[in-house]
Amino acid sequence: MRTLTAMAAGASVVAVGLLVATVPASAEPDPPDCPKGNVCVFSVDDVQGPAVIKTTGNWSGSYTVGPSGSVVFNNGAPQPGLDHVQATWISDGKTFGRCLHNNPGPGDYRVTLTRDLILTSLVWRGECAD
Repeated sequence: MRTLTAMAAGASVVAVGLLVATVPASAEPDPPDCPKGNVCVFSVDDVQGPAVIKTTGNWSGSYTVGPSGSVVFNNGAPQPGLDHVQATWISDGKTFGRCLHNNPGPGDYRVTLTRDLILTSLVWRGECAD
């Protein structure tokens, strides 16, 4: 099921440009308002401003991404089986998701979302299957 969801999300990303960019694995300093061990959401396409969501646990709710975009940044501390984050959002009535590795990777540890998406959950999990 996860593979089908990932494929659907990938196809949608290509089709409508929901996902602006991902950052390849490389060491990146901790964002100023996102301490190690947290997953954070920033209200603009920048990780320098204050985090609008910052948590060491799972988060669920309804956060609408504005026209300036948002960044989801996994600054989780290495912990086997629990240092990756599944970000889930809704666009045009459809649910999409992306697994993020912890900073600095390997793999993508941040994702920039654009348009009027609704972020609905951030769930800590094991390895991403990419």
